[in-house]
Amino acid sequence: MTEWTLICKIDDIPVLGSRRVERAQGLDVAVFRNTQDEVFALLDRCPHKGGPLSQGIVFGTSVACPLHNWTIGLCDGQASAPDEGCTPKFQVKLDGGQVFLKTTELQGHATDLVRPIAGPTRRTTSA
Repeated sequence: MTEWTLICKIDDIPVLGSRRVERAQGLDVAVFRNTQDEVFALLDRCPHKGGPLSQGIVFGTSVACPLHNWTIGLCDGQASAPDEGCTPKFQVKLDGGQVFLKTTELQGHATDLVRPIAGPTRRTTSA
């Protein structure tokens, strides 16, 4: 098994945007790129209500969750105060304009986490 898995070219990730990486097990991984061509990877799940961080707005080394505008640090997955919580991060390697993620993390890191189900609850009726 190789230590690193090729994900894409850096140019495949929009500046101030992201790309989702599907995994065989667990939630997708969001790979982000900022204006300095730094690349970061987090589980595609906000620690607040599970919003898809890949759909958020990237600024500096942070991303704003599209659901409730929580600011999540791309370097560590930590929510900015006063909010609390953390989403798992993944190791990234850039080599020759290509983006790699650590293979063992892709296969096993945070695979037990799920996205919360949002929406109305069904009322039960008493008989």
